[in-house]
Amino acid sequence: MASTCLSFFCLSNSTLNSCSSFNSSSSSIRFNSVKKNSRIRVSLSSRVGPVVFKDLDADDIRHPLDKQNTLILKAIPGLNEIVKALVGTVAEQVMILENIGTSVLVAENQLSNLHKLMVEAAEVLNIEAPDLYVRQNPVPNAYTLAVSGRKPFVVVHTSLVELLTRRELQAVLAHELGHLKCDHGVWLTLANILTLGAYSVPGFGGIIAQRLEEQLFRWLRAAELTCDRAALVVAQDPKVVVSVLMKLAGGCPSLSDQLNVDAFLEQARSYDKASSSPFGWYIRNAQTSQLSHPLPVLRAREIDEWSKSQEYKSLLSRARRISSAQKV
Repeated sequence: MASTCLSFFCLSNSTLNSCSSFNSSSSSIRFNSVKKNSRIRVSLSSRVGPVVFKDLDADDIRHPLDKQNTLILKAIPGLNEIVKALVGTVAEQVMILENIGTSVLVAENQLSNLHKLMVEAAEVLNIEAPDLYVRQNPVPNAYTLAVSGRKPFVVVHTSLVELLTRRELQAVLAHELGHLKCDHGVWLTLANILTLGAYSVPGFGGIIAQRLEEQLFRWLRAAELTCDRAALVVAQDPKVVVSVLMKLAGGCPSLSDQLNVDAFLEQARSYDKASSSPFGWYIRNAQTSQLSHPLPVLRAREIDEWSKSQEYKSLLSRARRISSAQKV
């Protein structure tokens, strides 16, 4: 039985039930800016190419919480059997046709600069580039679908292209590639089925809801931190990744040039301070326990801290030595 991986690059405070539309309270973004599109037309040769990680392993970027919670999920008896029971060929085909049939396939001769962003990000992460589709949608979002035996693909909404700069958009693509790099497919499948219909499956919904939901969401939030690291490895500038999180938390094209990354990071630190008391910790836990994604400010703080860590600096140093050796 094939398995699927459906991963949304959501940054809202919603569970996966609303994650498929990114944020049900988001306002639509109008597509009236040719100037914004020009960001995507900028030649890749205008920036210094990132270093390449030819020997990059998934554990080089995997967040400790991702490792910990993956081990917990793997220890649950019969979990793979539950996934197989809930996922079938029909469901997989529906998801595939829904995305392919309503999107534009990016290629060398179709939105070629977007194609280059994906290929470059995949090269940095030492992974085969999946197919990339652009889909008309006013809600900024991106997601990944991987089906066993089929080439995985990433879908990006047009409003996300309008909202982000070229480098920010590549960071989003790298985030989605992070799910593929770290083989998140099985657990993402279960999470999506759980939130999108498992409760109606006789004999399974109640069991999953009671025993797996809390642990599964805990894993999902940790997995997103891993994929934010993949975005940083490709962007190689924490402000690019933080800017994505900031814009998706409260940005739009008309305000993008007024947003301040440093102020957003200070906002993240103030959230930590406000939630440091016992009562604050309780409220924070209640806010996040049923979320599929960590709060945007917490993700921003996490990626800022990792960018300053010796672990990240050592990773970059190793990559530079590999890059230099190749040039010799």
